[in-house]
Amino acid sequence: MKVGIAQFSMSNELLDNQNKAINVIENLSDKGAELIILPELFATPYFCQTEDPKNFFYAETIPGNFTDQLSEIAKKRNVCIVASLFEKSEPSIFFNTVAYISPFGLLGKYRKTHIPDDPKYYEKFYFAPGNLGYKVFPCKDELIGTLICWDQWFPEAARISALLGAKVLVYPTAIGWHPDEKDEIGSKQLHAWLNVQRGHAIANGVFVVTVNRIGFEANSLGDGIEFWGNSFVVNPYGEIMHQSQSDMEDYIVIDLDLAILEEFRSGWPFFRDRRVDLYSEILKLSSD
Repeated sequence: MKVGIAQFSMSNELLDNQNKAINVIENLSDKGAELIILPELFATPYFCQTEDPKNFFYAETIPGNFTDQLSEIAKKRNVCIVASLFEKSEPSIFFNTVAYISPFGLLGKYRKTHIPDDPKYYEKFYFAPGNLGYKVFPCKDELIGTLICWDQWFPEAARISALLGAKVLVYPTAIGWHPDEKDEIGSKQLHAWLNVQRGHAIANGVFVVTVNRIGFEANSLGDGIEFWGNSFVVNPYGEIMHQSQSDMEDYIVIDLDLAILEEFRSGWPFFRDRRVDLYSEILKLSSD
């Protein structure tokens, strides 16, 4: 499967970001991509840095005008698209949602399960926790597991997606450095982010593809986030097949040999050796 990575920066203009994404999809399609992954909330600035009701203006329905436009492109280009969007549901409920679009149209949605609430990542103000469960979608006769950003820190999300049949886990992402922390712990944060996802690939015998934003995005308080890029592809052995730079846009197609997964899973049968009879403790939020 040929997977297209679309790492780029965003502006404050919704239409500009949408047009940029369309150009990127066409660019990657010309390079032979069959599956194209866009960054988290690529159609907007990362508005979650502050709690401002005005930002609900960015939300859109799914399906809607933009997903209809993406569906036309997917059909014309014969590609699958992972599009993370700010979804307005009814009645006045909002989600951080992946619209999964194939040459046959909008196949379905995944709504971000784990919602952070940290300085400059005030997502609980905007997004309800996902209510659709974990999802896998077909691309070229294989199954893709769609997760979003903060989900990437939780092994349960990766494991369940793999158990549902996913051979590739994709994570549209918006993560970066607080400028006042970067010098002290920025490198440690980046390495932790890379390594936890490499572990998901190994433990589940899957490819992992993570696509991040880049660029400094200011907020209304005079501060901001420097999104650290470093979009990457990792194979089931945890080897990094490609890693983007932290400060440059990157549009590249990586060919994944999915045939190696059967050999990997046969040699390291982690699914076989699970002790599901002993895992009930994981259903508790605490040990109390």
